[in-house]
Amino acid sequence: MAGHPPGTAYVYFNYGMYWLLNVLVKGGSEDGFVLFRAIEPTRGLALMAQRRSVKRETLLADPRALCSGPGKLTVALAIDGRDHGRDLCAGEAVGFRAAPAPVKVTTDGRVGISRAADRPWRFLLHGSEFVSAKIKRRG
Repeated sequence: MAGHPPGTAYVYFNYGMYWLLNVLVKGGSEDGFVLFRAIEPTRGLALMAQRRSVKRETLLADPRALCSGPGKLTVALAIDGRDHGRDLCAGEAVGFRAAPAPVKVTTDGRVGISRAADRPWRFLLHGSEFVSAKIKRRG
């Protein structure tokens, strides 16, 4: 995505099944993308559950089930190819929000890949139960 600023959405269709959301990051020799694997949903849960066909009972029993994987996340948020190229830094209505307080980030090994799987390139909110796969090691 040459010429796009950091914070640009890179959305692609994976294995003919799910749209996946990445964000463009830049840092000199470290230019690349970050895949969103999971989020902790805090509002709009009923609409997300409807999009994912998650029953109310399931959502109440385990709210982590709603967005605990990259495909689940995009379905819940109605993200698809039309979002490719969207500026996720343009404002809170369509992208990132400021954290209400400083956060601690934990690193972990990567998930679902074989090359460089041991590299600490997976970033999680420390202590969050809303991760897509259990933490293998703490950073």
